[in-house]
Amino acid sequence: MFITPVAVIITGYLLGSIPGGYIIGKGIRKVDVRNYGSGNIGTTNVLRVLGKKAALFVFLIDVGKGVASVWISGLFPSHIDLSIIRAIGGFSCIIGHNWPVFLKFRGGKGVATSAGVFLLLTPLPFLFSLLTMVITVGVTRYVSVGSMVSAALLPFYIWILMGKGAFNYTILGIVVAVIIVLRHHSNLKRLFSGREHKLGEKVQEV
Repeated sequence: MFITPVAVIITGYLLGSIPGGYIIGKGIRKVDVRNYGSGNIGTTNVLRVLGKKAALFVFLIDVGKGVASVWISGLFPSHIDLSIIRAIGGFSCIIGHNWPVFLKFRGGKGVATSAGVFLLLTPLPFLFSLLTMVITVGVTRYVSVGSMVSAALLPFYIWILMGKGAFNYTILGIVVAVIIVLRHHSNLKRLFSGREHKLGEKVQEV
């Protein structure tokens, strides 16, 4: 009875633990991106440190992990509601990305991976959330602000656009939003002190 949920959790976590930013950094420039910029392995820090091409590869890897975790989770035979199994798989992937076993639990902030998860789980609410992020970043020039605002509004979009039938995904959206905001604690400190980097700003060259 418990074999499928455990298998889904392990599979999702290991998928999420694949460190795209670290792999691309080492592969392109032979550097550990954790030693530069914000020290994060996510798309935004890779963009500032290694440029657009590297950031695009990292973004695709991280989003792909989220998509794959949800899709694979749905393939496991189970008597548990499919929406719950898929949510478990997606959430495990996000946890793996944020705290990857392969990098001693020092990972990213989960934005791109969460995007991949909700792209498959809740396509229409995800698009509204994505549009929110684009507008927010366009106005403020802060990717961190756009990430937090879009994450915070995603559960509302799910509830409004999908209704009570998507209750499990709404709960998942709330939990993920909390995690994303908490993972941005250093960005919040820099925002309040006026030291947060805006989109397009470069950091120390490598």
